[in-house]
Amino acid sequence: MPTAPGQASDAAGGPMLDLLSGFIGELREAGLPVSLTENLDAMQALQHIPLDDRMAFKYALAATLVKNQSHWRTFETVFEVYFSMRGAAWTVGDDELSHELDELLEELAGQGDEGREGNQGTGGGGEALTPEQLAELLYQSLLNGDEAMLRAIARQAVRRFAGMEPGRPVGGTYYLYRTLRNLDLDAVLKRLMESTATRPEGQELTNLEERLERDEFEIRIDKLKKEIEAEIRRRLVADRGAEAMARTLRKPLPEDVDFMHASREEMGNLRKALFPLTRRLAVRLARKRRHGRRGALDFRSTVRHSLSYGGVPAELKFRYPRPSKPEIFVVADISGSVASFARFTLMLVYAIANQFSKVRAFVFIDGIDEVTRFFEGVEDVTEAVHRVNTEADVVWVDGHSDYGHAFEVFWETWGKEIGPKTTVLVLGDARNNYHAAQSWVLKEVRHRARHLYWLNPEPKSYWDTGDSIVGEYGVHCDGTYECRNLRQLERFVETLA
Repeated sequence: MPTAPGQASDAAGGPMLDLLSGFIGELREAGLPVSLTENLDAMQALQHIPLDDRMAFKYALAATLVKNQSHWRTFETVFEVYFSMRGAAWTVGDDELSHELDELLEELAGQGDEGREGNQGTGGGGEALTPEQLAELLYQSLLNGDEAMLRAIARQAVRRFAGMEPGRPVGGTYYLYRTLRNLDLDAVLKRLMESTATRPEGQELTNLEERLERDEFEIRIDKLKKEIEAEIRRRLVADRGAEAMARTLRKPLPEDVDFMHASREEMGNLRKALFPLTRRLAVRLARKRRHGRRGALDFRSTVRHSLSYGGVPAELKFRYPRPSKPEIFVVADISGSVASFARFTLMLVYAIANQFSKVRAFVFIDGIDEVTRFFEGVEDVTEAVHRVNTEADVVWVDGHSDYGHAFEVFWETWGKEIGPKTTVLVLGDARNNYHAAQSWVLKEVRHRARHLYWLNPEPKSYWDTGDSIVGEYGVHCDGTYECRNLRQLERFVETLA
């Protein structure tokens, strides 16, 4: 049987170190913060585990290199690429190779010795199976939960249906689709459910029992899919190399996902990553405020304490600043694709609201509405943000962004409530549909407020192109920041303390 590259035979030589070095480098490229110290810790940990135990090897690396649960999936993908099984058995186009698991397929299909003799030199035993026999073995293995058989079927299905060719620049998703399409797992699940519709005594299953049976079969089918994915990945790594495959499979970490282009799955991961982030930020902001920088020299206190040194000012005394919590006004564009950016920013700001003396929220499209009321006394910020998106009165004429009109109404209605302790955050891409900018409003806000910042979810290269007028607004702001993901948003929020 092929061996994993992490086995003891490689441990003393250069190949293992090269493999680990490439593995660490790819983790860093994927965004995981792996320091030199953690790299050395991983090397040290590997000296205390049996390297032929693949799972122990995997979790020893994880324990020393992964510090955030949201990074686990990326770590696991990179690990499976760099430490996948290798060797001739997984070469793309290996139809003439024989495998022990294929012999298991042949035996269970009833081929026997005669079938093997008749197929010598024509491939593995599994190649002699007809599609009907393979489908029957798949059904039986799922029915009985035979994991060894499922692994054998996964390998045979990839060899038979994926259509993999050496050097062909096709992603693994395409091969997975071709394989699963030929296996027709939906039909298999239907057959499995029909076969268990009644008990041996002839009684029909209850709704609960039927649901439990379905869940169990779906779990087994999911295991089969993962085996097929692993088989395809091993063959692609053998064909293209670990580095090329790692680049192909590389996905951004949740904190690096672009708000404006996130998929449904990535949005879910963003929400999961947001709440640990709020806790870290709250602690960091509190610490930053508590340990403020040293203030100006306190001359009177210095002279008073110098009396104990005969009038020599040997110990300087300083006025330590007592930073007050800022008051936050959030003015957010919730139109179109920037709505997801505004949603996550509002969730973040309100999740750490105890770090500010007051938080007020305003949302707009071409009209503007204060939505602070939706967050008052609410434990689930997500629900409050959902109400903002569905109940806020933000349409004035046609529901297309009009920053100028929204800013005018904001100034006329709430401008007098802005004071020297107020920090105003404007969230949006400043794409004004060629309406009047009314940038004078921001100039007036800046004169009244402590700070005025603009957060833009678009890349800087897009600013001031087309109908974007962020530059015209930016001249009146203390700072204009690109905030396309949680990592950039986190860095900005730290400046508010």
